[in-house]
Amino acid sequence: MLASIGADLARLQGGLLSTEPAVPTANPLDAAGAEAGGFGEHLKQAVLGVNEKDRVAGERMADVDSGRSDDLVGAMLSSQEASLSFSMLMQVRNKMVGAMDDLIKLPL
Repeated sequence: MLASIGADLARLQGGLLSTEPAVPTANPLDAAGAEAGGFGEHLKQAVLGVNEKDRVAGERMADVDSGRSDDLVGAMLSSQEASLSFSMLMQVRNKMVGAMDDLIKLPL
């Protein structure tokens, strides 16, 4: 499952709208075959990635607003990419909360 999440994140980071080069993801298995990191670490990296996209989009919009750049299309694409990344992260959070609620309701 962790390999699937890592592959999905790598695919999203290297997507068509990405203006940044894709960051290679670490192998989720170490040399011994045990899980390296964990779901929490992958989730943390996803949150940091969304935060970085938002920061870059804000900088590009500020550059266009101040006249330092005339790349309005690039700024708008960055803004949309940041918005979609945030929406995806919220959907993951909602699914996780739903799954935890289901686990709590399981009989012992």
